[in-house]
Amino acid sequence: MAQILPIRLYGDPVLKKKALLVQDFGGIPELAENMLESMFEARGVGLAAPQVGLSKRLFVAAEYHEAEEDEPEGQEADLKSRIKELYVMVNPVITYRAGGQEVGLEGCLSLPGVYWDDVPRDLQIKVEYQNEKGEKKTLEAEGYLARVFQHEIDHLEGILYFQRLPLPLRQEFMEENREDLAEFQRRAKSFLKELSVKR
Repeated sequence: MAQILPIRLYGDPVLKKKALLVQDFGGIPELAENMLESMFEARGVGLAAPQVGLSKRLFVAAEYHEAEEDEPEGQEADLKSRIKELYVMVNPVITYRAGGQEVGLEGCLSLPGVYWDDVPRDLQIKVEYQNEKGEKKTLEAEGYLARVFQHEIDHLEGILYFQRLPLPLRQEFMEENREDLAEFQRRAKSFLKELSVKR
């Protein structure tokens, strides 16, 4: 049975750290399963290991089918029924970028409810990675999926999406979301305090 992992919020130091290369794949399949379950629970499209407190170069992501307009009540809530493709990427590296950049809307499970519209990303990318068993793979992505992968790979570098904004927009983002960001920091601090008590 997959376990729901608590998602770390803005202000948690783990989100600023560059994650470490995965060399031992022993526990990776189970971790990936837990991360996918946690992502579905939070209704996300991607989740990186630092977001669940682990400094590992690993993320999971999903592509979903569009919800049917005439879906019965409650069906829409079940993301799992709309899965098109699942991705588990360990030690991912972007080896190719093309098509120029496009700005678009992004949010993040570590900044719940906070979205911003002008985040620049490459339109097409190629990613070399390992799957949960350690096998080497290559994948090309474009458009929205390329955006998701770039967002998650940024997490492995300790970068949050708003840090990709040009400076004036970044200042605007910080100003407009000041109260939310302060609240996330407060909750992150409180969570870390609880963790240290349990240890």
